Amino acid sequence: MLIIRPIRSSDYQALHRIAEESGHGFTSLPVNEALLKSKIARVTASFQKEVERPFDEGYLMVLEDTETQEVVGTCGLEAAVGMEDAFYHYRLGTEVYHSKQIDVRNEAETLTLCHDYTGAAELCTLFLRDNYRKNNNGRMLSRSRFLFLAQHAHRFGDTVIAEMRGESDDNGHSPFYGWLQKNFLGIDFVEADYLSGLGKKAFMAEMMPKHTVYVCLLPEEAQKVIGEVHTNTRPALNLLEAEGFRWRGYVDIFDGGPTVECNLNDIRSVRESRLLTVTIDDMPEAASKYIISNTLLSDYRATSALLQVSEDNDDVILSPELAAALFVEPGQQIRILAL
Repeated sequence: MLIIRPIRSSDYQALHRIAEESGHGFTSLPVNEALLKSKIARVTASFQKEVERPFDEGYLMVLEDTETQEVVGTCGLEAAVGMEDAFYHYRLGTEVYHSKQIDVRNEAETLTLCHDYTGAAELCTLFLRDNYRKNNNGRMLSRSRFLFLAQHAHRFGDTVIAEMRGESDDNGHSPFYGWLQKNFLGIDFVEADYLSGLGKKAFMAEMMPKHTVYVCLLPEEAQKVIGEVHTNTRPALNLLEAEGFRWRGYVDIFDGGPTVECNLNDIRSVRESRLLTVTIDDMPEAASKYIISNTLLSDYRATSALLQVSEDNDDVILSPELAAALFVEPGQQIRILAL
């Protein structure tokens, strides 16, 4: 059985391996022992914390194969970004120039450095090991976060964002970053991305262009990738668009990849998830597969299974094995979402 649960300190080696496998552009998991252990400690504290309003909490979960006891994936949520460390984006805009005297009208696209998403919740750290990328495991892992958002909405910002990985080659070279490196930062993309993942972001405020950048003045190869996603990220973007996420013109300051957003309560899976009351018995035959989670916090568990669910009542039967894996007892509730 594949079970999603909060990460714990004993998962460090598995998390380090995933950080190595995730490669360039996976800023949220830099290959750094101190930072990864600090991240696990922060997550543990977040799951145990009483929250009246979201601040700087982080919720990182792992996908465990209970047969092998191996961690095979991760998924995460940030409660409210930018509350302690600055959270930068470029906002894509348009400036209009018009002269009646010469009868000319021009529009120029611009990039403006901003902190507009401060306080937004963020979907992050989605990774699944290659040999588990089958049987809708990736879809289950990604969408399980919407059950957590639905159940614990007060712990998150009203707007939910997701930063999509932008274009870069196998060596980590980003066409968009090239002009930044040459004219402003002076360090390569991999190093800048790594420093950002470590939380060492002072160089951004010190070296990034502080005034509006005209897109037409960028190299053509950089212009072409603004708002474009990496090939490997396209399926993740398609899934989020189906949930109601849209691109509003914000891009990553390093690779130009799009950041998409949706109001938490407007996310399709948040709206369509249901709370059902559990009976434990032999499960009837069923044809529909659901993502299932309990309603707990520090003991959060989620998985997927075939369930017999009726639109006419809010009861559901779970097998003793499934109920035990989800830490639920008779009369308690689970949250479900059609997979």
